[in-house]
Amino acid sequence: MNSKLLFTAAVAAILLATYPYPESFNIYAPPAIPGSRDHLNRAEIIRVGGAVGPESIVFDPNGDGPYTGVADGRILKWQGNGGGWTDFASTASQRKECDRPFAPELEHVCGRPLGLRFHKKTGELYIADAYLGLQVVGPDGGLATQVVSEVEGHPLRFTNDMDIDEQEDVIYFSDSSTNFQRRQFMSSILSGDKTGRLLKFDISSKQVTVLLRGLAFANGVALSKDRSFVLVAETTTCRIHRLWLHGPNAGKVDIFAELPGFPDNIRRNSKGEFWVALHAKRGLLSKWVVSNTWAGNSLLKLPLSFKRLHSLLVGGKAHASAIKLSENGEILEVLEDCEGKSMKFISEVEEKDGKLWIGSVLMPFIGIFNI
Repeated sequence: MNSKLLFTAAVAAILLATYPYPESFNIYAPPAIPGSRDHLNRAEIIRVGGAVGPESIVFDPNGDGPYTGVADGRILKWQGNGGGWTDFASTASQRKECDRPFAPELEHVCGRPLGLRFHKKTGELYIADAYLGLQVVGPDGGLATQVVSEVEGHPLRFTNDMDIDEQEDVIYFSDSSTNFQRRQFMSSILSGDKTGRLLKFDISSKQVTVLLRGLAFANGVALSKDRSFVLVAETTTCRIHRLWLHGPNAGKVDIFAELPGFPDNIRRNSKGEFWVALHAKRGLLSKWVVSNTWAGNSLLKLPLSFKRLHSLLVGGKAHASAIKLSENGEILEVLEDCEGKSMKFISEVEEKDGKLWIGSVLMPFIGIFNI
């Protein structure tokens, strides 16, 4: 690209990232999703005292919890309104410096637990820690132990989410990037990085197999109810890929769903449907930026804060969008908090007993929504 064009792009980017465009300016604003119900503002809020970023939400085999991982490296357990949150586990042994709710510069020391899943047969909690890899802790909690820390001779840089096949005793998990770590997630998205992977870990043999490569920010992972396929979200492209594991299509990969926003975790409900949490909807401007690598890389070279870059990606507005997909990838339901009155920047939607338990990678609370 010549210098004149680069300069023009830089000036345009600064204006777009700093000027408070009105909501009606649809190039910048998050778009409306047809059929959406703006009901998530009714969600009950449970604050996570002294912590932020309850990314993933999971219940143990007895139905107790939920449990969630927070930004300072701890896994917390909800003991109900009377007991509140208690410490259950941690992923890093050295926690002397891990006394602040949010300290991105210490995440590699304190750990950053993202995806959580209980192995229903053993009662063990498996943890996808962004920096420390795949870990596991027993039913009584405590310090987690490392299960997978490197693949193909290289350390995992951004372990993200997982699902467990208890029948075959394997774990499917995502590695968002081999170039960027979690605190650099905006750089991964804007640069067009496509080093994300979907992997399989055999619990018995301890072997790791790379199933898919070349993903643009591999994220949420979920098995189908009949275990015939596994899904992996590709955040940058707003897609969900389906890898067939069994049956006539075994080994084939296709697009399960194209989404109106940036997907985070995927969670299956008891019917076999899938809830997808969107970190944010994708507007025309953010679509253009992530579709043109030169534009994203130009933005990264500008003196823009993380907040400005993030605002550009999400349309300058905090909101929440949750989408329910059928077993065939059809959109069944869209729930939103369009104004971000209660929920915003959601990361996971876990359905249990007529309620949606909703996490957020950035906020200091979870939400409970009655369905």
